[in-house]
Amino acid sequence: MKLAYSLVAAALFSGQVMANKAPLKFDDVFDFKYAHSTQLAEDGKFLAFSAKPYRGNAQGQVYNLTNNTLITTVERGTKAHINRSSTWVAFTQIPTLLESETATKKERKALKNNLVLVDTQTGQQQLFEHVKDYQLSDDGRWLAYREDIEKNKAEDKPKQEKSAIKADKKDKPLTLVVLDLHTKKTQRFENVISYGLSPAEYGVLFSQHDSVTANNQVKYLDLSTQSVDALFNEPGVTVSAIAWHPYSSIVAFNLSNYVNEDKRRRSYDVTLWDASTNKITKIENPSGWYSAKTAKLKWSEQGERLYFENRPLLDNKVEAQKYHDEASLRDFDTIREQSGLKLWHNNDPEIKPREQHTWKKTNRDRQYQAVYHIESQKVIQLADETVRDVTLNTEADFMLGRNDQPYLKKIMYDGFYADYYAVKVSTGAKGYIVKDSPNRPSLSPTGRHAAYFLHDQLWLKDLHEQKEHAVSKAVRNAIFADDRHDYPEPNPGYGFAGWQLDGSKLYAYSKYDIWAFDSKSGEANRLTQGKESSTQYRVIKLDKKQVGFEANETLYLSAHNLENKQTHIAKLNLKTGLLTTVLKGDARFDLVKKAKHADKLIFTEQTYHQFPDFWQTSSQFDTPQRVTHLNPQIANFAWGQKPELVQYQGYNGEKMQGVLIKPANYVPGHKLPVVIYFYRYMSQRMYDFPKMELNHRPNFPMFTSNGYAVFLPDIRFEIGKPGPSSTQTLINAAQKLVDMGVADKNRIGLQGHSWAGYQSAFAVTQTDMFKAVVSGAPVSNMTSAYSGIRLKTGLARQFQYESGQSRIGQPLTAAPDLYIENSPVFFADKVNTPILLMFGDKDGAVPWQEGIQYYLALRRHDKDAIFLQYEGEPHHLKKFPNQVDFSVRMMEYFDHYLRGMPAAEWIKSGKPHRPEE
Repeated sequence: MKLAYSLVAAALFSGQVMANKAPLKFDDVFDFKYAHSTQLAEDGKFLAFSAKPYRGNAQGQVYNLTNNTLITTVERGTKAHINRSSTWVAFTQIPTLLESETATKKERKALKNNLVLVDTQTGQQQLFEHVKDYQLSDDGRWLAYREDIEKNKAEDKPKQEKSAIKADKKDKPLTLVVLDLHTKKTQRFENVISYGLSPAEYGVLFSQHDSVTANNQVKYLDLSTQSVDALFNEPGVTVSAIAWHPYSSIVAFNLSNYVNEDKRRRSYDVTLWDASTNKITKIENPSGWYSAKTAKLKWSEQGERLYFENRPLLDNKVEAQKYHDEASLRDFDTIREQSGLKLWHNNDPEIKPREQHTWKKTNRDRQYQAVYHIESQKVIQLADETVRDVTLNTEADFMLGRNDQPYLKKIMYDGFYADYYAVKVSTGAKGYIVKDSPNRPSLSPTGRHAAYFLHDQLWLKDLHEQKEHAVSKAVRNAIFADDRHDYPEPNPGYGFAGWQLDGSKLYAYSKYDIWAFDSKSGEANRLTQGKESSTQYRVIKLDKKQVGFEANETLYLSAHNLENKQTHIAKLNLKTGLLTTVLKGDARFDLVKKAKHADKLIFTEQTYHQFPDFWQTSSQFDTPQRVTHLNPQIANFAWGQKPELVQYQGYNGEKMQGVLIKPANYVPGHKLPVVIYFYRYMSQRMYDFPKMELNHRPNFPMFTSNGYAVFLPDIRFEIGKPGPSSTQTLINAAQKLVDMGVADKNRIGLQGHSWAGYQSAFAVTQTDMFKAVVSGAPVSNMTSAYSGIRLKTGLARQFQYESGQSRIGQPLTAAPDLYIENSPVFFADKVNTPILLMFGDKDGAVPWQEGIQYYLALRRHDKDAIFLQYEGEPHHLKKFPNQVDFSVRMMEYFDHYLRGMPAAEWIKSGKPHRPEE
């Protein structure tokens, strides 16, 4: 057995901080970097990502994993991409932050991106300016890109003939450049709408638009001969999606013509062309179906199947009647056509805002999955109106189908339900799994069996015989229903790990362990021993396309201890049953990437004091090596002491845990101001590195390095009493800190947002224990919020109260007393605690009028209340100035009420409305 590693020196965890460590300031937060679009080369030799600071310009970074050296950095490099042969790393270079922030809206649209190619062997960079999009060949020899330069002067544009067929507005004809990266020779092609570079060394297919005569062409550039041939040459011809076969000279594309100006009804032919034989194959859609412009094309990894999308034929477009002569001004039909009516009917499956949302986001351009089998030359329709959605895995022989249409009305008050099916890729046959289910089933690779969770039991179903069996009933020593689920709805299960590739075994989760269930007999076998140590084992899925597990496969597991909150990494050999912990310590470990064709893994280790930098190792985990050092400045700050777990009692006496973080220079016995930040369960964050940003939540090191203790308690709710149960839990948690001698009972504050914003807003109506509260986006009146609408999704808010987070469990008409008893606005006269309310006035989750109601009620009773309205902001602040502004005000508010510092002017006098005219 290999030794397990704890990879950071104990000194990093120590609460002993040198006297010269500085408190964190707001602008210090700007410099903290996080890795984005992380890419690991398929051969495991290179790691690339964009290191983006919270405020500033991103930096592309490329590492050689042979010696863990930083090869090069790319200023403003984003969206890292490594080609398959690992010869190049490409970055999209965006404009500087200063350019973006100082530009007008019109100027910002005119800013262009560049492309930077990094040679992985030399580290040298090549810059290509004004690049709209690009493609790299797998072998690294060829680069194709479009220059983002449009002719914008009228005199530079050729006069367009009246008969010309116009391209769609968003289809910008740009110059295509094809570059041989070995010889540096280039070819340029004007007015290219779309293009596709073959992954192997075949060629480039592209669509050209002639803006003068519309005599468009679809052309092919042969990379070996540099010859160019036109495959299609006709007025208006165009191509949308292009997808090359992964290993051959075949290319698939959607071919159509701009002559039909109705983009929604314009039919595109899914077409195959073989560059070697010049053979063109038009894939015939099933009768009554057509492929639209937005349809996607995707090959399976070996290219035996082409997945494409289509939709049922649409009725002809009905043109709206408009005023066109004197008579039309008095025509009733024409007049009424101009009305802005939206008719809400009780029998509508969806309420109008939801119907509008789903139409715009999904249904207007809804596509249905289909597949073309290359060998049999058959088209199989996988999704249709009865099974509208399938979970696409290009390597699977069976796919999970879903249809929620029968339950659209039910969703509004009872949560999300659907019918599920097994869809056979070779025939399109659909096997029924379960109806009216709130939980997503799991389908075996063979399509013979499925598993789902219902009535607190795990069910295994034989789809051929349509027989099901509650296999978890026979397991007496395990919990399969989520025992921490405190919602007024059926309990979900803990989920599924997957299946054996031959379908003979289902791998499912209990609260702690991974179980193997025999598909035929239902016999259960426990594969891990997590229950004995309160450790929750879960499979880490690094290959999203994996269909199932081999019988002798070794799985990587996450091992999270529910008592001490450490998260380790383990390996489980399915053949021998050997379970080995390979990464462990007082920390949280996460596997991030696995090289596709090499024994190379990337993982992170993090604690409150240690940023989750990247480490590399092999599958043996014998010599882990650190790769990155993204934020060394952490050592400069008085970050805080090592977090500790605190136990206290919940509302019903249940044992609860919370995370306490004290200042770095804390002296035992000294009583501190405390900010309690909460939502639901929070103690699992014990070993999380704090998110270094400024937004709707307090920045923990900002507070601890400036003299506060921060506490993150777990909350468990009582159905029908979300407000009282949360409040009592918060009181118990705060009292525990007082009893420990850590918290000054006169200097404890609450900060919460959204659901926690509600809890904090309610708590101060019931207790004076907290001396200041910052409440973001709270519901204050459940009687009004119940019949409101979530503007972002168009959903009625009723489901949140009857079956969801707000946990009333009954309709308003059945339990009006519970809605009132849990609403802060009805007890505003009882509030004696200063409260700062915050809302964005475009909040799509909680109507911002809920904040107004509470503020006005508090104001009416002359309470100490301030309301921050951020214009144009959604549920969470998105605009950087507003994030900073709120973070500063939050700190100033707590500094005044919890630390006795002089009140900022806005706390004393507000901010008058004095816009300059």
